[in-house]
Amino acid sequence: MPSPQHAAMFDLTGRVALVTGASRGLGAAMSVGLARAGAEVVLNGREQATLDAQAEAMRAEGLKVRTAAFDVRDAAAMERVVKGLGPVDILLHNAGNQYRGPVETLTDEGWYGVLDTHLTALFRLSRLVVPGMKERRRGKVIAIGSLASELGRGTITPYSAAKGGLKMFIRALAVELGPFNIQCNAIGPGWFDTEMNKPLLNNPEWLATVKRRCPAERYAQPEEIAGTAVFLASSASDFVSGQLVFVDGGVTANMM
Repeated sequence: MPSPQHAAMFDLTGRVALVTGASRGLGAAMSVGLARAGAEVVLNGREQATLDAQAEAMRAEGLKVRTAAFDVRDAAAMERVVKGLGPVDILLHNAGNQYRGPVETLTDEGWYGVLDTHLTALFRLSRLVVPGMKERRRGKVIAIGSLASELGRGTITPYSAAKGGLKMFIRALAVELGPFNIQCNAIGPGWFDTEMNKPLLNNPEWLATVKRRCPAERYAQPEEIAGTAVFLASSASDFVSGQLVFVDGGVTANMM
């Protein structure tokens, strides 16, 4: 059994965490993990009904949760809702989307739709919550990167550009905010069994690629990312900043 001092390092009691894209998949799993560690979690998503369902499931477990419905691409709605939340101690930007296709078929709408969701939203959210973190001299900014933050893959050009930019935004922000005791990091999930990955999960050729490239030889389940999120949100990571932590079963370590 862990000692009280060890457990306290990961205790998020009294902290408020805003998680975008929190109604399902990795966002829901990380929200549950943060709440189980003691945080009051504000679930964000576009649809109030799906947020309410996730919140109800968490409250049934005795967890502290609120909801904040807005599209992360809508700057005005974001500002209005986030300013009404009160102090935010932990920002976890997970909202995401995907556009698959060759570059010659990529439209401006497809390009900006992906970049605005992943990267511009992170900038706008940071602009809203960082001033309060500076005043309190404590805060955590966590963004969800990807294997595509490091490795190239055809037909997902806007996603790769967004995730690569997200990594460098986090690193620059970590340098800027370090003097204020604010840590900024990213998590790089590997291949997870989520709704966004369903087209790949149902492709036998792609599953063979996963088995070959991933030393764990499998997809991960959403709950397997929660521990890393809790670590980066907690005092246990107070000297960890500017990092992209891969949760990928060893994919980025594999040359083959």
